[in-house]
Amino acid sequence: MIRTQVQLTEKQVEKIKAIAERKRQSMAEVVRDAIDGMIEGNVRPDLSERRKRALELAGKYKGESDISTRHDDYLSEDFAR
Repeated sequence: MIRTQVQLTEKQVEKIKAIAERKRQSMAEVVRDAIDGMIEGNVRPDLSERRKRALELAGKYKGESDISTRHDDYLSEDFAR
């Protein structure tokens, strides 16, 4: 491995520490996983992007008779793309 120095904001460090604690990983592992995800294109959109996508879905399934009971299924399907 190659040692690299990166400057992060306090907020970024707090979030990375929280993720590392939750996953029981080191901060370095979390950062490497995030970089791998970016490289491979498998990064989960952040909360604001997910909200934006959800709002874009409003009215998309117009005419579906089961939208009130299957809305979570439809959102999951769209987020999976």
